Amino acid sequence: MPDNANLYAQLRAHFPERLDDTAIETADAPAHDGHPFAPLHYTWRDLERGSARIANLFADLALPAGAHVLVHADKSVEAVMLYLATLRAGLVYVPLNGAYQASEVEYFVENAQPALVVCAPRNFAWISRIAFARGTRTVLTLGDDRSGSLLERAAQMGDEFDTVPRAAGDVAAIIYTSGTTGRSKGAQLTHGNLFANADTLHRFWQWREGSDRDVLIHALPIFHIHGLFVALHGALRAGARLIWFHHFNPLATIARLPDATMFMGVPTLYVRMLAQPALNAEACRTMRLFVSGSAPLLADTFAAWRERTGHTILERYGMSETAMITSNPYRPESARLPGTVGPALPGVRIRVHGDQGRACATGEIGGIEVQGPSVFAGYWQMPEKTREEFTADGWFRTGDVGHVDANGVLTLIGRSKDLIISGGFNVYPAEIEGRINDLPGIAESAVVGVPHPDFGEAVVAVVVARSGATPVPADVIAELRSTIAHFKVPKHVRVVDALPRNAMGKVQKKLLREELAALFE
Repeated sequence: MPDNANLYAQLRAHFPERLDDTAIETADAPAHDGHPFAPLHYTWRDLERGSARIANLFADLALPAGAHVLVHADKSVEAVMLYLATLRAGLVYVPLNGAYQASEVEYFVENAQPALVVCAPRNFAWISRIAFARGTRTVLTLGDDRSGSLLERAAQMGDEFDTVPRAAGDVAAIIYTSGTTGRSKGAQLTHGNLFANADTLHRFWQWREGSDRDVLIHALPIFHIHGLFVALHGALRAGARLIWFHHFNPLATIARLPDATMFMGVPTLYVRMLAQPALNAEACRTMRLFVSGSAPLLADTFAAWRERTGHTILERYGMSETAMITSNPYRPESARLPGTVGPALPGVRIRVHGDQGRACATGEIGGIEVQGPSVFAGYWQMPEKTREEFTADGWFRTGDVGHVDANGVLTLIGRSKDLIISGGFNVYPAEIEGRINDLPGIAESAVVGVPHPDFGEAVVAVVVARSGATPVPADVIAELRSTIAHFKVPKHVRVVDALPRNAMGKVQKKLLREELAALFE
């Protein structure tokens, strides 16, 4: 690790020699000051100078060393400059989902204790009240149309800035967990964590540099590790070019595939593109890699994408606390297996343990534990929770359940907190969901456990029908009775239009459990 392990300094070392080359091209820039839409081109020099101006503004504000910068703003290239400026200034970046409302933002501001909050101009009135009441010194605004007080004030600053030295163990960002099973926790990721992961993925996915550099379509949000650390860091580390979408639009994305070589998305994005007749092998003729993560990819989606485009989606596995842990191979494509997330990445170790820390045999289901250079430094202001999530010998308990085959390939079964214990028997929802999803007329499903007076918990399935189909709950139950043990068969099946999901496409089973809690009272 270099003397200055600041993440920005390490990424900056890989910028192209020609700083006037295009780094980011916007594909859907919002109109501003009445001007019609026109693509915007940001060079590497623009990123350098823009982030320097914002870093100089931070210095002018006299933010304390290591201060937290909390961001509740829309996706924009200027938000990328804000992120890079935070790193350059040696501060800690705390991104939030822009959809969070007042009660949620209150929690994050109170917990993160930011010195500076940056929000969308439309939210300034209510966010500033929350922030100032909890001790935040400064609140600035940033719009996705290049507006806001952050840019107005930064424009008065110089465009050169000496990146503040940081050690590999210094915290670079705090990412709040999605909170699908409880209150969000702030995972502290260090400069060393983040660059180690970017460097590993650079080699493993064979990012192309130089005159043949990759072009990545970036259609993900940047408040989450997938869009911010995997996609953005990957492009910066390779000196690649980005085609930047502020918001995902399936038809517009397909139209830009011939200009790109890489795409990263959550399963929902792939499903929406598959619904467009324009998606075909010709549209994907220049592409070399499609990556999916953040939520399980259905086998049907995996197969349909390969049939329509000739490309096999690469699934990988990671968490807010660990960045990327495993990945299916880049080559050969035939080794990418549906329903699996591949072996551990180089430098990462995974193991599967059962009750009382017992090591699981090959193929046996248990809790997934991980060690490696990208594993986080602990939860912000939660030392007891941090100790609880690490084993005595220093492995992080992911909270996920799965099994590893003889070749080290990991298959995820679900979250340990989603485990259902019905009548004393363990039921893994993913197994039941796989069976249900194979039934005629079923598009997808979610299985949860809800209180039951006799069994403790009862297995309940929530299903979404395929277009034109009308699944009958009694028929679903009857089909399952003929294929799986009786204690695994749902005692109730509910048909819904859609499953509740968070911004990254993960099914929010906590909401389903709450909704169905009184079903057997």
